[in-house]
Amino acid sequence: MKTKVILVLASTILAMHRAAAEEKVVIRFGHFPNITHAQGVIAHALSRKGKGWFEERLGPNVEVQWFTYNAGPSAMEAMFAGSLDLTYVGQGPALNAHFKSNGQEVRVIAGAANAGAAMVVKSDSPIKTAADFRGKKIATPQLGNTQDISCRAWLKAQGFKITQTGGDVTVLPTNNPDQLALLQSGGVDAVWTVEPWVTRLEREAKARVFLEDKDVITTWLVSSAKFLSSQRDLAKKVVAANAELTDWIQKNPDEAQKLLIDELAAETKTTFAPDAAAQAWKRIKFTTVVPNELIVKAVQDGKDAGFLKGNTDTSRLIAAP
Repeated sequence: MKTKVILVLASTILAMHRAAAEEKVVIRFGHFPNITHAQGVIAHALSRKGKGWFEERLGPNVEVQWFTYNAGPSAMEAMFAGSLDLTYVGQGPALNAHFKSNGQEVRVIAGAANAGAAMVVKSDSPIKTAADFRGKKIATPQLGNTQDISCRAWLKAQGFKITQTGGDVTVLPTNNPDQLALLQSGGVDAVWTVEPWVTRLEREAKARVFLEDKDVITTWLVSSAKFLSSQRDLAKKVVAANAELTDWIQKNPDEAQKLLIDELAAETKTTFAPDAAAQAWKRIKFTTVVPNELIVKAVQDGKDAGFLKGNTDTSRLIAAP
C-alpha cells in the first residue's frame, strides 16, 4: 500500500514538473552594446547577476535570453527569421523592416532613447563647413542603420549626390569598434555614430563634434507581430517594466552608469571610463515617449537616403499592447 502511495505521489510530482516546464515561456530579447540602449544593457547586466529586471516583473515561468547585435539591420534579420521576439533598435532599421514586410512583422511597443548621435571629424581636420565633405569618406555603423540613414539624408540635403557605394561623398558602413582606427589613420575623414562611440572618438582619436543629431529617435523597443499577438499580456508587462526601468535610469544616473559600464566591458571586452560615460550620458534623452513628429522625420530621412520606397504607411507601426 505504501509503495502504491509513493508511486502515486511521485507520478503526481513528475506531472506537475512537466506541466510547469510546458508552461515556461522563453523571451528572446535583443540590444546593442551602446549607451543609447541603456535599458537593454542594464537589464542584461541584472540578468547576469541573477537579479533580472524583466524576470522579476514577468513572473517565475518566464525566462529572458539576451542577444547582442552590432547594428539594427542584423537584429531585424533575426526577428524576420523568428529567432528574436523583442529588441531595442534604432528607428531606421525598424522602419525599413516594417515597410519591407508590408506592415506585417515589426511593431513599436515603447520608446527608449532619443538623441545621442553625432558626426565627428579629427580636431585638426580642414573640414569646417558642409561643402568641405565633397570627395570625403564618412564611416557609419552599418548600411541602413539609423546613423547611416541620417548621414545620407543630411548629405543629400546639403546638395550632394549620394549612392550606396559612392557619389560626391562616400559613406562607408563600418563596425563601431573599427571606426576609431580608421579615423586615426585617415582611412575616413569623419564618423557618424552613436554613444558611447562618439565620446570614445572624442577622447581616443582627438575628434571634435561637427554635427550633433538631437532630433532623432535613437532607440525603440520593438516586438515581432507574432509575439505581440500570441503573448499580449506578457507584452504589456514588458512595456510596464521598460517604463519602470527608464524612470529608474533617469533618477539613478550614477548607479545606472556603473551597471552599464560593467556590462559593456563584459560584452565588448573593452573598458569605459566613468567620466566618459557621464560625458556621453549628457547627450542622450531616455524616454518611453514616441513623438509623432520624429516618426514623420524618420520616414522622410529614409526616403531621402533611398532606403524607403513605395508604401510608407505607419498606421500599424505603433502598437502599444
